[in-house]
Amino acid sequence: MSTYVEIHALQTVPPSCINRDDTGAPKSAIYGGVHRARVSSQSWKRAIREDFNQRLDPKDIGTRSTQIASEIAKAIVALDPTLSEQAINLAADAMEASGFKRPVSKSRGKNKVAGDPETGYLVFLSQRQIEALAAAAVEASADDKPLAAMKSAKVKSLVNADHSVDIALFGRMIADSTDLNVDAACQVAHALSVHEASTEYDFYTAVDDARDRDDSEEDAGAGMMGTVGFLSATLYRYAAVNMDQLNRNLGSSEASSRALKAFVQGFIESMPTGKINTFANGTRPAVVLVTVAEGQPTSLVEAFEEPVRAEDGHLKPAIARLATHANEVFETWRRPRASFVVGLPSLVGDLDKVGRVVSIDDLYDALRDELSESE
Repeated sequence: MSTYVEIHALQTVPPSCINRDDTGAPKSAIYGGVHRARVSSQSWKRAIREDFNQRLDPKDIGTRSTQIASEIAKAIVALDPTLSEQAINLAADAMEASGFKRPVSKSRGKNKVAGDPETGYLVFLSQRQIEALAAAAVEASADDKPLAAMKSAKVKSLVNADHSVDIALFGRMIADSTDLNVDAACQVAHALSVHEASTEYDFYTAVDDARDRDDSEEDAGAGMMGTVGFLSATLYRYAAVNMDQLNRNLGSSEASSRALKAFVQGFIESMPTGKINTFANGTRPAVVLVTVAEGQPTSLVEAFEEPVRAEDGHLKPAIARLATHANEVFETWRRPRASFVVGLPSLVGDLDKVGRVVSIDDLYDALRDELSESE
């Protein structure tokens, strides 16, 4: 059975709108028969990927774009500046030879000027894969038929090696060439409030400074006005990392250990940035429960199927509810071989009976030691 590292967190956010729907209101869901605040997994995964940029070597991070050919072309020019005029065509050849649909230029703007070639979908490549394709293109550039030369050189194999941390964790899907797909090693749940949450609306005005100074203007004062939806919530957040899949994607336990640390750090410390300048809503989780176990991963969201009712806030009763439910699930269905708790000392509460309380730095060491013992 696969080994999973699972992360459960309770995090309170003040009035905010960190993840909006198509109407501009905070995303929501019905759970337990009541309206809950929701932050989509896509939103938080994006925040985690942004966090990777602060922690990881650029070579360990991927680029996801419809204009990936332009990135390959830049790498070609970096290797051989004399190929600057051919670079974009060579990049397109490299992509086609790798099994991607050949990127084509699209007309843009009023004058219908063609831009750089684009694919019809987002292509996710690691920096090492981009550089490897660029090197293959440079080598094939002297051939009369670079595309055929790259196909003969089997450059497709370059795209299935040296995956970046984000590709290994979040996966890659290519409908045109399914053998280029990468199975994601992690699952990230939509964050849900542990209690009922209703959207509120803030009416705002923006003052026109120049007109405000001239009282004779008929429309002195507000230059614009509108409303913005917001809510506050205590969120239950959950993610699971399949360490066996991560090892397969990255090719070594050492690389997967580094990737796991970056993911756990990013999960705990990142925050989606929607309307963050308006609300300054940055927070960290109050408590985090991390487990290592074999078999089907298990969210503890059922602890909050019955919404928490506020007395002196939602957080403390939510922590108590999480501790009780975790113990019941672990006793009944699946006991982790290791459990660790990180949190504010005044709030950990009964979670100290669920797992060993450690500091955030000790958590990473404890996970590394626990996983290395199982190899």
